[in-house]
Amino acid sequence: MRIIANVYIDGEFAVPHGREALVLVDPATERETTTVILADELDARRAIAAAKAAFLAFSQTSRAERMEWLQALSNAVAAAEADIVEVMVAEYGGTMAMAQGTARRAAASFSLARKVLADYAFEREVGGARMRMLPHGVVGMITPWNANTGFIASKLAMAIASGSTSVIKPSELSAAQTELITRVLHGAGLPPGVFNIVTGRGDTVGAEIARHPDIAKISFTGSTAVGKAIARTAVDSMKRVTLELGGKSPTVFLDDADFAKAMPLAAMAAVMNSGQACIAGTRLLVPRSRLAEASELAVRAFDALVVGPTHDPRVNVGPMVTRKQWERVQGYIERGVAEGATLLAGGPGRPAGLERGWFVRPTVFGEVRNDMAIAREEIFGPVLCIIPYDSDEDALAIANDTPYGLHGYVFGADPARTRKIADGIQAGRVFINGLYDIPEAPFGGVKQSGLGREFGVFGFEEYLEPKAIMGHDTRL
Repeated sequence: MRIIANVYIDGEFAVPHGREALVLVDPATERETTTVILADELDARRAIAAAKAAFLAFSQTSRAERMEWLQALSNAVAAAEADIVEVMVAEYGGTMAMAQGTARRAAASFSLARKVLADYAFEREVGGARMRMLPHGVVGMITPWNANTGFIASKLAMAIASGSTSVIKPSELSAAQTELITRVLHGAGLPPGVFNIVTGRGDTVGAEIARHPDIAKISFTGSTAVGKAIARTAVDSMKRVTLELGGKSPTVFLDDADFAKAMPLAAMAAVMNSGQACIAGTRLLVPRSRLAEASELAVRAFDALVVGPTHDPRVNVGPMVTRKQWERVQGYIERGVAEGATLLAGGPGRPAGLERGWFVRPTVFGEVRNDMAIAREEIFGPVLCIIPYDSDEDALAIANDTPYGLHGYVFGADPARTRKIADGIQAGRVFINGLYDIPEAPFGGVKQSGLGREFGVFGFEEYLEPKAIMGHDTRL
């Protein structure tokens, strides 16, 4: 069994003070693969101290210096693409397509930050005041296991561009991904302490980051419940907080849409990352007059999905990350049946031929009401709910009748009508007639899907604090 027993603090790999050992399991085989020694509060404090000391010099570096480091990071991550893909597939069962996309976006995150930095005006005149945009200080970054490498890269890129330093707490379920990306980032040659990486539990390392007075800002991606806890703790020291949380995204089919063309895209939106994605489109809203057609096409699309170990590039639905997550998804499938939804495809248990591993049968429920638990709660698995509606206004009312507001999808033939529906959906992002990857666009949610934005210039400014100086041109 592989043993991972290091943290990365002040530019060096070190043995953690924490001694708790966590055993990780291959979700496709249920075999134990890795033991990770988890960091503790003392390790977090050491990392915060290193980042604080490094900030004094790093915040004074030039735009050109930071652009050079960002390019070095982009090059380093791009060169490691094959290794990043391999470890993502092996550790949590990410599909080949998901792993390849994540690796490429991780490298592109540093390039995008470099581009934003090149053109950004850190000083400007506002109504006679001189305004400066200043780095926050030490940023605490807490990342999830699903696409861990991508989240580390996108958050770190903006911190470096801003002149801030970082302490990163990745999910303990991503120990192998974290070890690899740490070594890749180390090879880019940044000054010691600019970024520090400590793998530990949320209630130890994460809690210390949330409460420590030397952390100026937190950027968190994860569940809504944990995000709320972080925000409550962070307010004691008035930390700036960016939270990208859960979702229950609607996919709206308008009555003039080509359902045959739209359904494969809607299915992929629902099961992206095996359904373990915050932006998954798991509520499919269809006109009641075309409900039977939509149901038939959805079943056909889900039956065409390939489930299995994700070393096979044909597979588009891999295992759930842990037994606990598998049991959670099974519970929701059973609850959907108990609530009276019509089970159209899939159902409880493993797919045929997969007796081991945390594999779920891709499941479609029809005749779902929006007040059912399967329509309201984030399942984080390949489960689609088909909800009928009676008018465009009704579709919007159902789409917005959710505590979440992260993402949405709209399919239709009339551009003006699709734009109107997209404008009406309460979400941070909406895709019209497709699945897109536009990293310059801001990413984040409304309602209980989060606070603030990531990516592009909007995400960059989350790492900056405005300071206004009045009377700067006066003399006594």
